Amino acid sequence: MHLNRDDSTQPAVAMGKYHRVKVELYGRFMLEDRTEHVCQIGEMSPGDVLFATEAAASMGERVIAYIDHIGRVEGTVEKLVSGGFLLSLVASDRKKNKIAAQLTWLANKHELDMPEDRRHQRIAPRNPISMLGMSDGREYPCRIIDLSISGAAVEIRMRPALNSQVVLGSMRGRVVRHFEEGIAIEFATVQSRETIEIAFQN
Repeated sequence: MHLNRDDSTQPAVAMGKYHRVKVELYGRFMLEDRTEHVCQIGEMSPGDVLFATEAAASMGERVIAYIDHIGRVEGTVEKLVSGGFLLSLVASDRKKNKIAAQLTWLANKHELDMPEDRRHQRIAPRNPISMLGMSDGREYPCRIIDLSISGAAVEIRMRPALNSQVVLGSMRGRVVRHFEEGIAIEFATVQSRETIEIAFQN
């Protein structure tokens, strides 16, 4: 199967190999010994995922993972590579079709973020003042600089570590970048515009 960007009627699941697309996603996974580890995804298809991680997996080992924007996936380790492993996914045709649609969106996401399109993608919160919650329960006041369906840039004095799990308002996400005024957050899942407006309307 190949993700075909030129033909939206192309079935997402077909006979043959899947074509991996380059992505930049983060997630967590659990090995058979029930230990959890962080990872980065550099390539993915509806049939397999290339994990970059310091954790050591074994050939044939069953892995359950939660990947930002994709959700829960599971499979078995098909190949060990330097700095990670290739996971062969176990999923229904419906799930693979959903992954194919998500990957097509992610592969073309950069086009949505071009400067000439930013005015269509950015959402202005009615009240930019919010709270940033940390995984240990601490909360810090912050000001939303930039907001979209996939993430936000916030002005804040403290600097959570990269990949830290945070909650902005009611939106769960991960710290993906530091800059002079604050941090950039990528939401765990792509939200609808309506959800964003409701969450930050007060």
